[in-house]
Parts: sequence; C-alpha cells; structure tokens
Amino acid sequence: MRCRHSNDRSSPRIWRRICVIVFALFAGSCDIPTFTMSVEPPIVTFGPPVWIAETDDTGAVTGRQLVPGLVRNDAGWKLSLSKQAFAAARRGVTELAYSGLYDDFYKPGVYQCIACRTTLFASVEKYDSRTGWPSFRWPVAETNVRITWDESWRMRRRAVQCARCGSHLGHVFNDGPLPGGRRYCINSASLYFVPTAR
Repeated sequence: MRCRHSNDRSSPRIWRRICVIVFALFAGSCDIPTFTMSVEPPIVTFGPPVWIAETDDTGAVTGRQLVPGLVRNDAGWKLSLSKQAFAAARRGVTELAYSGLYDDFYKPGVYQCIACRTTLFASVEKYDSRTGWPSFRWPVAETNVRITWDESWRMRRRAVQCARCGSHLGHVFNDGPLPGGRRYCINSASLYFVPTAR
C-alpha cells in the first residue's frame, strides 16, 4: 500500500480553506475596530444677545441693536473663513509685522469683523504707529469689542475680541497718541474693509 507524501498539493488548499472559515467565524463573533476618519459637521448656533452699536459707512454711530451672539464650531468657521483669517480670528495667531493688507492702507471707510461683519473701527481713527500692524485710537464703540487677558508667550496683554462672535482681533496697548493714549493693534486678517460710499 502506497502512502501519500506530506507534500501533497491538496493539503495546502485544505488548510487555507480551514483558516479562512475559522477567521470568518472569529470575525463575525468579535468586534473588530474599524479605523475611519470622523468629519466634524459644521454647526452654527446663537449665543447670548449682545448690544452692538450700529454705524454708517463713515463709522459714525447711528444707534444700537440687540443681536444674538454668533457661535460656530471649527468646521463651521473653516467654511466661512480663509486659512489665514481662521488662524488669526479663531486661533489667536498674530500675523507677521508689515505683512497685513491694511498696515499701510488709509482709504476712508470702516473695518468690520472678518467673521461676523460687526463694525469695529473707522478709518478716521486709524494712524501710522510704525509697528507693522493696523493701529487705531478707538473702536467705533466700546460695546462692539471685548477686552480679555492674554497670557500667552509668558506675557500678560490685553486682547481685543469681537463682542458678537468672540473672534480674536489683536491687542490694545497704552502707548498710543493723545488724547486717550491707546493703540489698538489689530491683525489685518481679522478685518474686513467697507469703503465709504461717494
């Protein structure tokens, strides 16, 4: 009687089939983790209402209005802002000196928040601080901005935010021209300019 050799060609096929069946049974009875990228859906909601001063296209205050605060998650802001604007307004990144669009820019009009179009500064209050960033003596109204403390980079500075959406605008310092002596040092990437109609 002739015995089959262990290297019979049918043996590997049988063992492969057995392994496939065992693996299928094992996979069906166990929770095997799947690695998928979760994409955050954009969310836009409204926060507590805030009083915002309304202005004309020269920055003169014409009244005030109670408006809902604007709240978005990162995915929502990324849909409406450029990468540079998102970095400045939502991450507090300071643009490089002399690199901003509005540093050496003096056309008549108003500067609004890039994120929610709240009017923040008027061109009549803009001056050349020779620092490399757009600088203003005053906002159009104190209600349209919010001052908070920024303790990054081992410094304690007063940060300027939009009162409606909380976007980071820049910082305010006490080395500006008199009267007032303030310098609102603002990122161009956080601003949207609206020219005065002629």
